[in-house]
Amino acid sequence: MNVIIIMNDSLRRDHVAAYGMPAPWKRLGRPEGEPFVQTPSLDRLAKQSAVFERFYVSSYPTIPCRTDIFTGRYSFPHRPWQPLEPGDVVLSELVRQAGYLPVLFFDTPPLANDNANFTRGFAGWQWLRGQHADRYNVDPIDPPLPAAPYKLKGTPQTKLYLRNAAERVYERDWMCARTLSAAMDWLERNRERGRPGGPPGFVLYVDMWDPHEPFDAPSFDLERYADPSFSGDQIIYPQYGRPSYFPPEEHNHVRALYAALVALADRWLGHLLDKLDVVGLSDNTLVIHLTDHGHLFGEHDLQGKPGGPLGTLYEPTLRIPLMIRHPAGIGAGQRVSGLAQHVDLLPTLLEFLGVPAPAGTDGHSLWPLVRGEQERIRDHAFSGRYPNALAHSREEARRVAVFDGAAGVETGSRLVEPLTVTTEEWALICQPRGRASELYDLRTDPHQERDVLRDNPDVARELHSALIRFLEGTGASAARIAPFRVDVTRGDAEPEPPALAADTPLYAGEDERGTIFAFRAEAQARASLRTRDGEPLSPIHQVTAGELLRANPKALLHTPTQYYWLDDLLEGKQ
Repeated sequence: MNVIIIMNDSLRRDHVAAYGMPAPWKRLGRPEGEPFVQTPSLDRLAKQSAVFERFYVSSYPTIPCRTDIFTGRYSFPHRPWQPLEPGDVVLSELVRQAGYLPVLFFDTPPLANDNANFTRGFAGWQWLRGQHADRYNVDPIDPPLPAAPYKLKGTPQTKLYLRNAAERVYERDWMCARTLSAAMDWLERNRERGRPGGPPGFVLYVDMWDPHEPFDAPSFDLERYADPSFSGDQIIYPQYGRPSYFPPEEHNHVRALYAALVALADRWLGHLLDKLDVVGLSDNTLVIHLTDHGHLFGEHDLQGKPGGPLGTLYEPTLRIPLMIRHPAGIGAGQRVSGLAQHVDLLPTLLEFLGVPAPAGTDGHSLWPLVRGEQERIRDHAFSGRYPNALAHSREEARRVAVFDGAAGVETGSRLVEPLTVTTEEWALICQPRGRASELYDLRTDPHQERDVLRDNPDVARELHSALIRFLEGTGASAARIAPFRVDVTRGDAEPEPPALAADTPLYAGEDERGTIFAFRAEAQARASLRTRDGEPLSPIHQVTAGELLRANPKALLHTPTQYYWLDDLLEGKQ
């Protein structure tokens, strides 16, 4: 037997048509009755797979998630975005010791950049170079920015990506196509593996950054979703945080850019599934398709994957696709309603291969759910991100932020991101001391629009108690747990102090709509507040944070990784 694990980064559940979810927004400029999204390859896979309805992120974002998958252990209670540790017992080594051939194909840069150690234990691995902020192109190409710099999350990263893509011509030159093509070539060469009397089976892990930013798909895919009349900025790498920095037509186009990249990734997934059929591997290969997390496009007034005081993990980020296709058809076409998380994948895969799970694994095999033997394997899903304030120096955090791993660190705030506890009925967003937690009834409010904590304090206390027991049971430090030892029904103690002093000098200007943008440095303000052609948008003037707050509490404070409204940082929160 063989196993293929296919990861598409940042894939929203409502962008997989097979899940049958209502459209999260209307596409401006598109005909009425047109499908919101088309994913024929994933839809085909869904018909052949067990489809998980309540698959939730465990550790967030990219690298913490891969740590959970590789080790079968929750990482967010006790470690940040970091390389695998020497003492970690990992997937590749476990299956290799059992006689299987572990192989890795990926274009996700942080898996290999700066000794991340995620290639450890694989018998062979190939990094398809050139994605995102991969320091791949050494030629001094200086491509023009596709959008005004103040709208982009990191102009150096955007320019690096555009340099990497400068010689791209055909669809096959896009990154997900290159990565899946390399995996398909390998499958063709190794098609005898895992068959009776043949060489030992393989465990193939394929990790693609798409549809993560930059949202840059072929024009023929974009035409399927974009407003034909749109002529504004191509914001392929939108700034995180508060989304009021772009007008509705640009936000609509950003959503179309993302959908186009989903369409591209889906098409190339279909090519891989076809290859399995053609070379005769479908009948002896387990296929697992998943993502690491979703991506916000305006829900709760948030864009992207913000962190710090904006780092609340809601359903569009946490509840994600998972499909498992068994070669014998076990569970095919079934909808699995029990809760599942990334830490469950390692014991699931090992059970399929007949390999014992290592001691200390936090996950549970999903096969009882797939076979219909159990309705649930866990009562709670726990989701979170380790706070950078406990983990990184500022220099280290900025390096991690190149890959969106440290969003929000620039405030210098001691604020800790909340943790989310989810059951089949409820979601508690447990805020640290000084901030008010939130409770949502997912049965009647799947979009989490009505906080019902005050009406259900006993439910909130039970979920909070479960969270504290979980943190203690997974080895979280006292410093990690301390901010969450609160009376969850009242926020506990005094409101959190402001994260930005009122006398902080800022440099402000505005765009053509009159939206006010503030920067900490005058040079940064002058360099950022320009059109994509380099023309200044407005004069820059100095003002204190307190003065600007009184004039406009929704003025946007620009940082290298996300936008804040001033009242996010200057007013004590509770």
